[in-house]
Amino acid sequence: MKRRYRYKSYLINLIFPAVIFGSLTGMLTALIVSLYKLCAKYVISFSESGYHWLAENLWAIIPILAGLLALAFLFACLYRKTPNLRGGGIPTSIGVLRGIITFEWLKNLLGTFFLSLTSFLIGVPLGNEGPSVQMGTALGRGSVFSFAKKHRAWDRYSMTGGACAGFSAATGAPLSGIMFAIEEAHQRISPMIMIVSATSVMVAGVTTELLTMVLPIPTALFPTLQPMKLTVKDVWLPVLIGVAMGLFSVVFLKYYRLINGFFRKRLSNVALQYKIFLIFGLTVALGLCSHSFVSTGHELMLSLFDAAPTVSMLVLVLLVRSTLTLSANSNGVTGGVFVPILAIGAVFSSLIGKLVGEILGLGGSYYTVVLVLGITACISGMMKMPLTAILFSLEALSCYENILYVIIVAAVTFMITELFGAKSINEHVLEHRIEQLHKGQEPKVIDTFVTVQKNSFAVGKQIRDIFWPANLFVLSVQHDKTRNAEVDEHGAKAILEGDLLHVRFSTFDEQQTKQELIAIVGEQNYAQQQVTVI
Repeated sequence: MKRRYRYKSYLINLIFPAVIFGSLTGMLTALIVSLYKLCAKYVISFSESGYHWLAENLWAIIPILAGLLALAFLFACLYRKTPNLRGGGIPTSIGVLRGIITFEWLKNLLGTFFLSLTSFLIGVPLGNEGPSVQMGTALGRGSVFSFAKKHRAWDRYSMTGGACAGFSAATGAPLSGIMFAIEEAHQRISPMIMIVSATSVMVAGVTTELLTMVLPIPTALFPTLQPMKLTVKDVWLPVLIGVAMGLFSVVFLKYYRLINGFFRKRLSNVALQYKIFLIFGLTVALGLCSHSFVSTGHELMLSLFDAAPTVSMLVLVLLVRSTLTLSANSNGVTGGVFVPILAIGAVFSSLIGKLVGEILGLGGSYYTVVLVLGITACISGMMKMPLTAILFSLEALSCYENILYVIIVAAVTFMITELFGAKSINEHVLEHRIEQLHKGQEPKVIDTFVTVQKNSFAVGKQIRDIFWPANLFVLSVQHDKTRNAEVDEHGAKAILEGDLLHVRFSTFDEQQTKQELIAIVGEQNYAQQQVTVI
């Protein structure tokens, strides 16, 4: 009887949320993201042709500006009704996965899809990977809410799988997608996270491969590269790139705070629609000067691998793209910053390659390896994801022959940013988002006891395996004396039916947090528990 009960609990609380819904979410994410990438491909191509046409027909600038003003009003209106459509999709998804931000999955899915495509049409330097992650997150919630609404505890696991699948489908880097959940989204590792993320990424990968047989969908960010193989005598190169990119990352992240502060404080009295119109107008003006200043930056990166512009042009592109991308993100224009920041890192790396080549007289064969190491360092420094950076360099940048030097450049860059106390761009965006959502509110700190109910999600799991409500800590676990609580193979005790959990949490929405907690430990008369508001 005990064995049958254990298998039933295992099936309901592990196989269904991690494998079944992980697979469902992965498949749906691959379908939607593939359609999205196909649309984005044609929209971006049409946008580039539009800029060429506009350069030859400047008389059309007035009606185009009028159209941009109308779009700015539309964006602002939608942002007021659905705030989580604003900005990069990865920070929003991280907030949702950590339980800090709530959102309506269908509105978010449709709004992210169409608003980001509109941004691409205008040429705003934002990418499609952030929206892909956000749509995957939305589909994860939609899967649970549509087919297993009574099992709310499965929600964040399914969303985690969707976010990983979205990242993998957008970048063509499945291992990096799995590592994204561990290193950035949840910042911890557990069997449940590994199972759900790997399952979703695997199913999404198979679905994407099948779709590429019938649709012209781009699958990889970069073509197969052939960077030269470095030797021990070249170890100074990744160290130099790591130090340079680390210092640049610190400056770049401070520049983001400066731009964000300018729009939030100096232009605090300016309506949101006019700020968005300013971004749209600047984008068009700069795009008419050079298409290298606008669009996602993907084509710019590919062109840098073929040939580097002059040093003065690289500096100009670096300054313009950094300013415009960060301004768009600070004002919440829908679109991702992963690829645009990689483009900025590639431009800076190209600058390093040209300067080092001219000063030290290095051959042209070093140029490609400097670019790929620089892009790796960019992920490690600006996004503070060194492990994801290492995997991404292997999967997307063909750096498997230079794995030692990839590790060195990622570690050096990360250490430099840590020395200066720099936070990742995603953490900065998330902090500002939370500040805006809870402006003027005071959180409650609640201390209480809950009892683990029969067949509840928590049964059989360790504390680390459970996505508890945000800012909730399990202070103690008191086992039912009638049950034999044995230490498991990990040296910890699994939560059992009848256990009394002492929990403390800080929340802005007490009712929402209670509902999340009850979904984990099972239904009970919460009002009769000891609750002390501190």
